[in-house]
Amino acid sequence: MPSNTSIEKASIPCENEIESPTRERHHDRTPLDPNSETRLLRKCDLHLIPILFGLYLFAFMDRINIGNAKIQGLQKELNMNGTQYNVALLTFFPAYVALEVPANILMRKIRPSTWLSTLMFSWGVVTICQGLVHSYGGLVACRVLLGALEAGVLPGCIYLISMYYKRSEMQKRYTAFFTSAMVAGAFAGLLAFALAKMNGLGGYSGWRWIFIIEGLATIVYSVSAKLFIPDWPEQCRFLTPEEKVLMNTRLAIDNASEEARMDRLDNAAIYRILKDWKIWVGSVNYFVLSITGYSSLFFIPYILNQFGWDATEAQLHTIPVYIVSAATTLLAAYLSDRLRHRYTFLMIGTTFNAIAYIILLCQGPPNPHGLPRNVRYMAIFFALIGQYISTPMVIVWLSNNLSGHYKRAIGMAIQVSIGNAGGIAASNIYLQSETPIFKTGYGTALAMVLASGFFSTVFYLGLKWENRQRVLGKRDWRLELRKEERENLGDDHPSFRLIG
Repeated sequence: MPSNTSIEKASIPCENEIESPTRERHHDRTPLDPNSETRLLRKCDLHLIPILFGLYLFAFMDRINIGNAKIQGLQKELNMNGTQYNVALLTFFPAYVALEVPANILMRKIRPSTWLSTLMFSWGVVTICQGLVHSYGGLVACRVLLGALEAGVLPGCIYLISMYYKRSEMQKRYTAFFTSAMVAGAFAGLLAFALAKMNGLGGYSGWRWIFIIEGLATIVYSVSAKLFIPDWPEQCRFLTPEEKVLMNTRLAIDNASEEARMDRLDNAAIYRILKDWKIWVGSVNYFVLSITGYSSLFFIPYILNQFGWDATEAQLHTIPVYIVSAATTLLAAYLSDRLRHRYTFLMIGTTFNAIAYIILLCQGPPNPHGLPRNVRYMAIFFALIGQYISTPMVIVWLSNNLSGHYKRAIGMAIQVSIGNAGGIAASNIYLQSETPIFKTGYGTALAMVLASGFFSTVFYLGLKWENRQRVLGKRDWRLELRKEERENLGDDHPSFRLIG
């Protein structure tokens, strides 16, 4: 959702951005041409967001299509029983979590177009292999490999997007990219519905064709991804030298000081990254949100199946949920960027989520004595609306408050890494023994939603307090540090203002 914001509007400080002498020096410059900025933004939007949207769509679809395969006969054909399906879900995450930080550090040294397209081709091959396995062990091995290969995708895409846009422009761009996960959910249900009709073709069951066809599509897309994914701003081919200068100037003004950077990864920089409370609170917040998010994505077809719809109907009923969620998420992102504010929108998402899980916990038995099926279905809408308003907001909120190449690369990778560890817990909260009413699943999800509201409040109050300390000059002692360290402070620079 591109936004053509003039430099005058972009430079108006929000409630917690107060002018400093450093900021005033930047405003003394010759004003930037709004028309040139608009053209620059349009070029970035055109070359960056669509190709990454498609990349993450395939990544997410290849991650969650096991949920569609489950209700099409995967468990029965592979002789899986008990909690083996939950374990198959869980095994995706250990390598996925462990490799995200190294992947982002490595991507800084490799062209993003080469790195991301190579990962994509490789996980497409593994997805096809999932459709060819004949044992539970083979499925688990494929899930481990899939997790390892997808580890660099989300943090890498976030990092790349963040290098092209000002902080007040990030939320709607990142959310437009992130809606690919919702499109993947809707498309996966529709595609699974169609591919299930190939049951028996070539001697393969319908669930196998889900993996095979989607894996082939991923491989084909990876070729175009290599050609069209932009590299770092200083390397990209779609910007002219003049536009690169304009981009650097805009981002310098947005960061309040050219010195709010971290372009060197030395011991002092590593220490600053690891002791930054923002990274850890933002990571824990993403972790608790991921538990509710992943559990919903993996189990929604199965939950709808338990509402009384057969497998085909359950696949189709996932589609409207994702479409409505995408629309509300994009609206929230647009308003959040317009207001330069995140916290209130996170609390709105928390409210929708909490209402959803309260309804599901109180739904009663699946007969005339329980809640009508349409009310239960409405709760699923509320759950995903709340989830998808909150998840991209938490990620961008942290990114907005990190500055410098290495600070942003490592900080965001830590957040995504810790956050995605929530998928391990998410894989095990919906128990087959509790069908059709998943008390453990719904109760855990509600607790995590409330925890997210708490951590969002802590993060918001912490940002306001830190900004106040900088306004009062209590961080100016950092300007007395030796030049080498002072020029590598990142967002610890006293002139940098945090966004709530």
